Parts: sequence; C-alpha cells; structure tokens
Amino acid sequence: MVVPLEAYAEQVATTDGRVPGERGLQTRQRLLDATVELLTTTPWRSVKVTDIARQAQTSPATFYQYFGNVEQAIQVLAEGMVEQAAQLADLVGGDWSENASWETALAVTEGFLSYWEDNRAVFRVVDLATEEGDAALRGIRVRALNAVTVALAQVIAAASPSVETGPGAATSSPAGADPMAVAGTLVAMFASVSAHRYGFEFWGIRTRNLIDTQARTLHWAVTGRPAPAAEMPRRETARPRTGPVLGGAATRRRGGGAP
Repeated sequence: MVVPLEAYAEQVATTDGRVPGERGLQTRQRLLDATVELLTTTPWRSVKVTDIARQAQTSPATFYQYFGNVEQAIQVLAEGMVEQAAQLADLVGGDWSENASWETALAVTEGFLSYWEDNRAVFRVVDLATEEGDAALRGIRVRALNAVTVALAQVIAAASPSVETGPGAATSSPAGADPMAVAGTLVAMFASVSAHRYGFEFWGIRTRNLIDTQARTLHWAVTGRPAPAAEMPRRETARPRTGPVLGGAATRRRGGGAP
C-alpha cells in the first residue's frame, strides 16, 4: 500500500516532536512499505523492528525516530485505509441514472476489490487484532467501512423507487426498507468476497465472474432495475481441489496482476 507523502506533510512528526523534511518522509514511507511487505508473508506478531529496518535498508534506530513500535506503524497503515475509504465513498456517489447505473455499479465493485487488495495485508492484521479485542484497530476498521456504508445508504435512499405515492412517499430498496441495513449487508458482502478472493479462484471461480455477480446484486439493490443481460461465464470444469493452502498459488501470482 502506498500512501502519498503529501498526505502526511502537515501532520507527521518524529517521535521526539520534530517535523521531518521530504527526505525524512521518504524514509518513513520506506519503513511503512517494508512493514506491509513483511505483513504479507509473516504472522504479524512475529514481525520485529529489526526485520522492518532490514527490509527498508535502514537501521532500527531510524525506525524508532518515526514509530514507537511495530504496532504503531501498523496503526498508521490502518489509518491510511480510512483515507482511501473516503475516496471509495466518492465513487459510490457516482451516477446512478438509468443510462449510467450499470457502469457505476461495476466501478464501485471493482473499486472495492482494488481497495481491499491494496490493503489486504493490513486488513488481515486488523481483523485478527479485532478478534483479540484490540479496540483501536477495531475502531479504525469500523471507520473505514462505515464511510462506504453511509455513502451507499444515502445513494440507496435517493435512488430506490417509491413504495407509496403522494406527499411524503417513502422509498425502499427491493433488498429491504432500511437503507443502512441494505448498505451494511452489501458492504459486508464486498468485504467477505474480497477477503476470500483467492479461495474462490482456487475452486475455479474467476474474479471477473465474482465482480459481475456482486455488481448485479448492488445494481438491483440500489435501483430496483435488472442489470444488462450477462454473458455466459467462462469457468474451468469443476474438479476436486486438495491443495494444502486455498488460493496459495493465486496469491503468489498476484504481483503480476489479477487473473
């Protein structure tokens, strides 16, 4: 995950209170990038400051100039997810008119998958820490996904067809009467599918078909209209899978692009 340096320019300080210059921000970013690389391949509680410093080609002393410990670096990365979620919320607020709604549904679905992929290693840590009762990381996760949920609920409330006529007519999605409940369910779907993407691929379910299915569900829930007719999905012949790690090969390939 790459967080632009300018995002930190006005708020970053070293552990002793100094404001770093451009070179210091670049060093800090290298340390964050190194943390992500290690979190991708290593259990998060096994990641040490010395490992991060080595990965970033600097020293532990330099790490401690910017972060008090590994957990603090992870919290900074998690806060970056919140900033990115705001951009995704802007995407949700796109054009849902009849001529543009399908393209918007696709863009939101692809955007969420890309958002999760950019932050996969950090989301994994946040989810594990949340299960362990880490209130700070749980709160960050809620803030990140809530930004998308609220934006989607607003779109559903505005775009859903009326179920009553006349003054004060109420609106309702075909997926439910409460826009926040519908939005929360859709966001939970996006998060779960994104998190298990490589497991689906392991079982022969292509990512493009996952995107199509989710986009159709989103489009129907928001507009009440059917999406354009689907092409017949191309899928491998089903066969038993017995590998020890679901999606392991796909995960190793993802550096070269999504299938």
